[in-house]
Amino acid sequence: MARIKIELPEKFHFTAVIPIRITDLNYGGHVGNDSVLSLIHEARVQFLKHYGYSEMDIGGVGLIMSDAVVSFKQEMFYGDNIRIHVAVSDISRISFTLYYKLEKEADGKTTTIAHAQTGMVCFDYRLRKPAPVPGEALMKWK
Repeated sequence: MARIKIELPEKFHFTAVIPIRITDLNYGGHVGNDSVLSLIHEARVQFLKHYGYSEMDIGGVGLIMSDAVVSFKQEMFYGDNIRIHVAVSDISRISFTLYYKLEKEADGKTTTIAHAQTGMVCFDYRLRKPAPVPGEALMKWK
């Protein structure tokens, strides 16, 4: 089976620290793959808030996730505090990619847990169609 490789950018724009909750665990006793999407969603919301935005309003337009990819490296368990680094890259006229690097620290050692990326499309919810990436957001993320 070919493994997906996510090429992370060199520069990250934001870091969120999110504790693993008991409800994030699956029957295997570790964080489930569905919970990883929830973790990166939380990191994305915190990232946007850091820049004065929300998923419904980045400079007058909203966001829709067009795709998501996760590459798992290690397990996460209840009580782990996960650092999720977020970067913006691959900006086009109406979309951009958010990259995520998930790490945890244990016994003084940092371990990479997962890499992820989400394709984000700017969307005008009033007109129900894609919209250009706002210039003000581009300036903040450079």
